[in-house]
Amino acid sequence: MKIAVVGAGFAGLASAKVLRQFGHAVTVLDKSPDVGGVWSATRRYPGLRTQNDKGSYAFSDLPMPKRYPEWPDGAQVQAYLERYVDLHDLRNSVRLGTEVVRAELTEAEDGWLVTTRRAGEPVRDPEPFDHLVVANGVFCDPVVPRFEGLAQHESAGGRVVAAGGIASPEEARGKNVVVVGYGKSACDVAGELARVAASTAVVARSLLWKLPRRIGGALNYKYLLLTRLGEGLFRYQTLDGAAERFLHGPGDPVRRSMVSGVGAVSRRQLRLDELGLVPPGEFSDIARSTVSLATEGFADQVADGRIVVHRDTTIARLGADDDGAPVAVLGDGTTVGADLVVCGTGFHQRVPFLDDDVQARLLDDRGNFELYRQVLPHDVPHLTFAGYNSSLFSPLSAEMAAVWTAGHLAGALSLPPVEARREHVARRVAWMEARTDGKHARGTNVIPFSLHQIDELLDDLGLALPRRTKATQWLLPVSPRAYRHVAGRLRERVAGQPAGTARRG
Repeated sequence: MKIAVVGAGFAGLASAKVLRQFGHAVTVLDKSPDVGGVWSATRRYPGLRTQNDKGSYAFSDLPMPKRYPEWPDGAQVQAYLERYVDLHDLRNSVRLGTEVVRAELTEAEDGWLVTTRRAGEPVRDPEPFDHLVVANGVFCDPVVPRFEGLAQHESAGGRVVAAGGIASPEEARGKNVVVVGYGKSACDVAGELARVAASTAVVARSLLWKLPRRIGGALNYKYLLLTRLGEGLFRYQTLDGAAERFLHGPGDPVRRSMVSGVGAVSRRQLRLDELGLVPPGEFSDIARSTVSLATEGFADQVADGRIVVHRDTTIARLGADDDGAPVAVLGDGTTVGADLVVCGTGFHQRVPFLDDDVQARLLDDRGNFELYRQVLPHDVPHLTFAGYNSSLFSPLSAEMAAVWTAGHLAGALSLPPVEARREHVARRVAWMEARTDGKHARGTNVIPFSLHQIDELLDDLGLALPRRTKATQWLLPVSPRAYRHVAGRLRERVAGQPAGTARRG
């Protein structure tokens, strides 16, 4: 087939590599001038590093370079993706600096017409494709609130940007900085800008539980959360196997003790009580929507006053003080200098190049994506999604979803009837919504149940990992290399099918 992939991040590149292996003609379209998605030089913010160690944040067939640090920075991840493109000869398949303006189903709904525009050029004529893969990313479209008083604030010289809009810490030198949010990007940016800013205030509607990269300063967190045991400490929608049934049954006191023990160590190590930064709820809440690592040195910067955290409040309005300097007035009445306001306030999950009718067919009545296995929509033909399974192993999750898509296009999957899939997705999204208090990124966030979701994809294909490998993953961090033969095994099976069994769409 002739396939268009929208997005050249981890998910888009994995899709291109895998689908080309199955004989498809693939074109990757991305408006950025380089590959990388959130790791593109045009979008990565100061202080950006992976949350995973380099051993787990990789594709199955290309380990991160040994010379990289344990947690690679943004430039290193982008360079890794450039290497992936060259390794798999994808360069001629990727059109960079090319925005997808519109993708529309043909009148007969037997394919897609994709309209693009290169930077500085007119819109091109629509190009036909047999299949469309949406890999535009669930972290590509930042939310920047429209603050009251924004015009006055800008007139006074103030500036409001998303975290990814900061290209260099020098933009904050000598300025009063306000960072909105308390997630990974917000705290990372605050920690980096506080080194050069005149003042740095973090305004957090709600504090989150965070985990040090090294528990007790010694144990790498990958041995706690990047294992099947770590994932099994949190209750999945269904309990899989004897170990999980034990942990959430007779062994529940042991499980609770393990989780609370890690929480107690983290609380002391990050000095949360001393600094007044204890989040509400229990430490187990860390898995409700995402697992956020603590920014290195953030607690020290709060302790010495370089960062001031205003918790449980928001920006009520922006404006200027009596001297005409930009300020932010908080909900508790506090006024802080605000030359630069940086928003780490989350992301929109949307597909703006699809028309309203197609988007309506993708979503439920609460705006959640209805995707079977986080990949396949119910009611839109010749369309799949990649990377809409945001996980602790995002490169691997995206790659396995691409293999699932290849299997689907080759007719190698035995899918339930569409009504059964619809009921399955509805139950899953309702569970996600309840478990995360609505912070499930419109049904695209599978954290912390990354391995469960990968298992489901491979089970559908009949390509589950050997039991011995899974048993090892219960105690040791999961290595993507354990999955490097999955695509090849599927290719062998597809090659053995009678001619004419592959399906269109």
